[in-house]
Amino acid sequence: MILRWILFISIYIAIDIYAFQAFRTFTKNKWLSIAYIGVSVLVLIALIYQLTSVDSSRGMTPVRMYTFGLFLAVFLPKIILIGIMFTEDVVRFVVGGVSRIGGFTESFHIPSRRKFVSAVGLGLAAIPFSSLLYGMYRGKYNYQVKSYTLEFDDLPAAFDGYRITQISDVHSGSFDNREKVAYGIDLVNEQKSDLVVFTGDLVNNVTDEMKPWKDLFSQIKASDGVYSVLGNHDYGDYANWNSESEKKKNLEDLISLQKEMGWDLLLNENRTIERNGESIKLVGVENWGAGGFKKAGDLEKACEGVGKKDFKVLLSHDPSHWQQQVKTDKRNFHLTLSGHTHGMQFGIEIPGWIKWSPVKYRYENWAGIYEEFGRYINVNRGFGFIGYPGRVGIWPEVSVIELKKRAQTA
Repeated sequence: MILRWILFISIYIAIDIYAFQAFRTFTKNKWLSIAYIGVSVLVLIALIYQLTSVDSSRGMTPVRMYTFGLFLAVFLPKIILIGIMFTEDVVRFVVGGVSRIGGFTESFHIPSRRKFVSAVGLGLAAIPFSSLLYGMYRGKYNYQVKSYTLEFDDLPAAFDGYRITQISDVHSGSFDNREKVAYGIDLVNEQKSDLVVFTGDLVNNVTDEMKPWKDLFSQIKASDGVYSVLGNHDYGDYANWNSESEKKKNLEDLISLQKEMGWDLLLNENRTIERNGESIKLVGVENWGAGGFKKAGDLEKACEGVGKKDFKVLLSHDPSHWQQQVKTDKRNFHLTLSGHTHGMQFGIEIPGWIKWSPVKYRYENWAGIYEEFGRYINVNRGFGFIGYPGRVGIWPEVSVIELKKRAQTA
């Protein structure tokens, strides 16, 4: 462990010193240099303290997340900066070599750094720096409503125009602004949907994280009820427990808490939603995720009593479940609602132009609506945040999906 820290600190300092060369080329101001060095040292000390001296048995606390967020805001721009500087240094070295070989100089001489290149590098580095700071200050509570209309041939006529509001990945242990969270809850209720569903990760690690927010989330209402499923974080797998019974008790408490909030938690179960003599099936599975995540989801158990011809809406936290099992299942799950990815809380989205996040290289379905074989999945971008305490470009989301019966052509 000590060796790892020595290696990490050595790399951090080396990158810092290299990046500082561009800073010094751009300006010789002593106080700005002191500020640069001071911020770098303080961020490094804070990160080491949080990771080594603070109890981490219950996972990421808001203070630890903000420390990590500041580290990213300070460190990542320097990676961009040294990339530009390294490119310039290669050019400088080649120019020096060519000058010597061509006889233009008597000795090998590398040209000085150019202030213009350092200015460009610092300007580009300022983009992620300011974006990451903005994401922590405002982005994490910049709730957006994403509305979709999906058509189905076999949707029961009584459900034509039926509206479902979905939220996911609350991660209540990360919240630090009650007023902003209350605004997000009001936004959910303002949609006046027939049904509200929550697709997992109510907490980061422990049930106690949700208790200060229980009264707010209890206010979520819909005429046909509020339903939920568990996500990978809800099982307490990422916390340290004194015993297995203590961990089990934590999950039991989380299940009880959702019941107290008025939410109907589906643990590999299904419910029938009726309207004017017709019905649809709401199916909810426990977490099932590829790549080492918990696989407690059981479609067979969840579909007991569900017919092949029933119109089915499936709640499954991890979209990899849809890719690997659901979309090809012969029972035909018409619509699957998932979350989990958060859209990595970072990316670029310009409707009709671009939708990109690094998480796309890990998950084929990572944000929004996807369709294959006439079956749909919506991957909610998440209501909360974890790890990095902010969002840049991928904003917290309230999904609203309207079901429509496709008009029959003659």
